Amino acid sequence: MIVFRPLVEVLHRVFGREQREVSYRYTGMSESPTKTFSEAELRAKLTDEQFHVTQEAGTERAFTGCYWDNKANGTYSCIVCDTPLFESDTKYESGSGWPSFWKPISDDLVKNHEDRSLGMVRIEATCATCGAHLGHVFPDGPAPTGDRFCMNSASLNFQPSDEES
Repeated sequence: MIVFRPLVEVLHRVFGREQREVSYRYTGMSESPTKTFSEAELRAKLTDEQFHVTQEAGTERAFTGCYWDNKANGTYSCIVCDTPLFESDTKYESGSGWPSFWKPISDDLVKNHEDRSLGMVRIEATCATCGAHLGHVFPDGPAPTGDRFCMNSASLNFQPSDEES
């Protein structure tokens, strides 16, 4: 991890990823999140991987997250602020190795931002409430939206629905 973070910083500089401070961390958000946490609060609450993914726009390895193949009914919330983001009835098997959804619970819960890191243009998805990096959105999802919200398990918390708890 010590070697990886400086490499990511160099790649961000080389490929022009804009770095802005919102509270203490990078985010591509143009508006400030409504809920903020100190770095100490987040480090106490999150695992190292969760912190890296949500606060440093990291990505977990495909097929390693705890929710990529979760088939239970329930709600996926932001691991940082507990805002409900996705319902299991919009989750589908994309073959990508990450939990994939065709839409959030409400469009205003997930903010999309252009991400030009690593020499490509993608759409980054962040939690509208706290600004946590969730993953990316791709235009290859199923109907009716055609979107694939490709999220990191490390950015989510799953709450089973009452009939499954």
